Amino acid sequence: MPSFGEGLRRERELRGIELRDVAEATKISVRFLQALESDRVDVLPGGLFQRAFVRQYAVYLGLDPERTVAEYLFAFGGQSAPAPAVVEPPPAAPRVRVAYVIALVAAAGAVAYFWPRGHAAPREAAATATPAAPPATLAPMPSLRVYPPPSGAPPVDGPAAPAQAAGLVLDLQARQSCWVAVQADGVKVIDRVLVEGESQTLSARDEMVLSVGNAGGLSFKLNGRPGVVLGREGEVRRNIVITRQSVPSLQQDGPVPPA
Repeated sequence: MPSFGEGLRRERELRGIELRDVAEATKISVRFLQALESDRVDVLPGGLFQRAFVRQYAVYLGLDPERTVAEYLFAFGGQSAPAPAVVEPPPAAPRVRVAYVIALVAAAGAVAYFWPRGHAAPREAAATATPAAPPATLAPMPSLRVYPPPSGAPPVDGPAAPAQAAGLVLDLQARQSCWVAVQADGVKVIDRVLVEGESQTLSARDEMVLSVGNAGGLSFKLNGRPGVVLGREGEVRRNIVITRQSVPSLQQDGPVPPA
């Protein structure tokens, strides 16, 4: 099983990213990044800096930062997380207020106990002497008029109209392990490593943006038709824009669009 540092280096190499690129983006020196990938945590500064380095590295690679930090702490330990702030309980209510509440409850119980006995007879007499008022006559409700739906509109209680099919359907097939990132209509839907033999189907309405770390190890279909070869094994292709207009150029014999 690879060590923590070897796992980080493997994730970076699958994405085709150099250490200097990570250093420029995260502002962490290459020396510290090399120490992290070599499990030389003794070279890193102490305190919270180590977890901060791991978190920034994971975010840049597209990994789960919380899970990566947890794996780091499991492997090397480190400074324990700061204790959560202690929330002081609210001050206890004064005894006078508690006594006042008890007195109110006792008084309410006494009233509930004695009231029916002392006032049941007068209420019955008043009910006998006073004739019942005739029931109020309710005005007739206006009849509800149902108008037919406008011409061309579907009936309200009829079956819902089928949702419009997605404009773009991308079927990915990993021939080799490779990193894949896809944005569908501006939302990131996948950013991880597909292992050999794994497939993934994605859809979008207007646009997709595809990036792959091992172009030769990935094949795809676009709207049901085989796609072109994206590149050689180990080649990194970024920001391949897929729209309805660019679909023909990405299917079968079409040219590969520039990155």
